[in-house]
Amino acid sequence: MTIPNLISLLRMGLIPLFIIAVLDGRPGRALVVFVVAGLSDALDGFIARFWNQKSALGAYLDPMADKLLLISAYVVLAIPNLSPGATVPVWVSALVITRDVVIVGVALTLYLAQGVTRFPPSGLSKVNTAVQISAIALVLLSGLQPALELTALIACFLVALLTLASGIDYIRLANRMTPSR
Repeated sequence: MTIPNLISLLRMGLIPLFIIAVLDGRPGRALVVFVVAGLSDALDGFIARFWNQKSALGAYLDPMADKLLLISAYVVLAIPNLSPGATVPVWVSALVITRDVVIVGVALTLYLAQGVTRFPPSGLSKVNTAVQISAIALVLLSGLQPALELTALIACFLVALLTLASGIDYIRLANRMTPSR
């Protein structure tokens, strides 16, 4: 087991702590856990590249940890009146989750139909993930600083736009990977 893989597992272990902090109405604690989890994502990638610790397991574990963290955040923060500050609009949460389900479905279809084992994230998808993380941080910060509620809501709308755009981008990529008939 490589160090980056252990860090990815740690990130998954932080998810219940994040959820509990949100459910307990502690946006500050939830923010700290979320930021630590986010930093662990950057750290495991850096270690994997810098010390040549890339692995087949890590290629699946790292994005799985990212998706579990983000989906958990978007679900729990879409529950109205759960914690102080802004919430993620339910439709934005549903859009984020739907996009991820569609991407997994497309990747699985490509694998089963053509044996495609690599479905790399696009540049737009990486930007989308960064904005999704930033929006969650802003939603949590708005629980500590109510003046940020409008900013958090605007960030959620930006997430919706980028989620749609990156979802379309993935579908285009899948079409290019499919041989012409």
